[in-house]
Amino acid sequence: MSGLISTTSLWETDKILALSTHTRHRHVPSPISPNFAAPPAVLSFSFGSLALAAAVARTATTWDDAPADLLDGLQRSALIELETLVEGGSTFELKSHFRFLADTHRSQFAAKVGAGMTDLYMNVLGYTWRANAACLSSTLDPHADFIYDGGNVASHGVVLAEAHGSFATGTSRQSVKRQAKRKYARQVKPYIGTASPFGKVIHGYSVAFGSSPGTPGGFLSLSETKITRPRGTRGPPAPVSDGARPDGTPTSIVLAAHRSNFLLMGAIDIVDWIDRIRLGDGVAPESEPVEFIRLQYAGRSYLACVPWLWRADLPPWWVEDLFEHPGWWRHVRGPRRLTSVAGGPRFGWFVIEEKAGAEFLNALTGIIRSGGRAIPSTLQLPTFQPVGLGLPDGDGAAASREGEYRYALFRDGLALLGDPFRGRLRDVVIWSPNEGLSLR
Repeated sequence: MSGLISTTSLWETDKILALSTHTRHRHVPSPISPNFAAPPAVLSFSFGSLALAAAVARTATTWDDAPADLLDGLQRSALIELETLVEGGSTFELKSHFRFLADTHRSQFAAKVGAGMTDLYMNVLGYTWRANAACLSSTLDPHADFIYDGGNVASHGVVLAEAHGSFATGTSRQSVKRQAKRKYARQVKPYIGTASPFGKVIHGYSVAFGSSPGTPGGFLSLSETKITRPRGTRGPPAPVSDGARPDGTPTSIVLAAHRSNFLLMGAIDIVDWIDRIRLGDGVAPESEPVEFIRLQYAGRSYLACVPWLWRADLPPWWVEDLFEHPGWWRHVRGPRRLTSVAGGPRFGWFVIEEKAGAEFLNALTGIIRSGGRAIPSTLQLPTFQPVGLGLPDGDGAAASREGEYRYALFRDGLALLGDPFRGRLRDVVIWSPNEGLSLR
């Protein structure tokens, strides 16, 4: 596997999606956490094609124990469908190809896009870290899809998010609203106030997205827990700012989020170590070094897996830089690192912001050195203002106009670069399970 995906056919124009309806559901007791204040609902937001593509991939790979090769296949198929079935332009619209799909395939695709839209919206609200919510029930009882931490919920607990997508003929504002309310009542409300491995659930959301095939436009409906406060109490606290939070983030949800992130990057050795730490059993992975490229892109430095492929359209300066570091090629250890990518010269590349990746990998080394006996309860990690999604024409709006870098950056540091060859190779960075990061 590698972190490269084809983005040749994805649309160029940012889409703007308005919130169609917003419903608050009463809960007793309220609030669950006295000092928690939910962020205000965002009435409209913009997103580029790379942001939605990345969000679909993020949600497709947010499974705690699923095999890495399965999740990789799921995210790749989801991205191919997205570029094949969604029109360009500033308004969401399905391509005419959609009518040729069987009903089950239509439902599956709608669910993937609904999950991606939910992840975008949760990031716009300020939430950062994600995990699968299957941990809430060991039975077939319905439960929400995802758990989020960070933003306003930091230090209070976690929030639930149920995702729903519908691309049925005749989908309307009211039908999407009904789905959001129904999903909240069945799959979110029963778990408010319960414990999870990632913290107490103190708030919940149901996000439903729908569009009628052949009709431009989409509907986004939000249902969430209503917070009731006695009269005369002080207003809500200010939202948590970007940057490392003082008390750190629970290690359990960081490991869950970065399992997905490094899987998307193609760093299977890192995924293996995360699984070893989280499960606490099985044979330890090989203690071989893992190579990363340090890439300068759009004013930031990122860590990316080495692209073990040879292409005729690689820029000449990339080839020169590769030969300046012949040590890279000595570490190829098998066919799982060799990837053949079809398509034109433009690719999407999953990477992680350097500071976010470095601090996590060094923390991972500390846990490995202890033999898994000293897993800290929290980790101090940076967060970032999103790029490629945000308020229309705001700081987080997508940069997809001609001449600008094409990429999406999420709050946890994961980014999808739409034109990675515009970046500049700087160094080779080696991560050793027992020694941490070092420059070659």
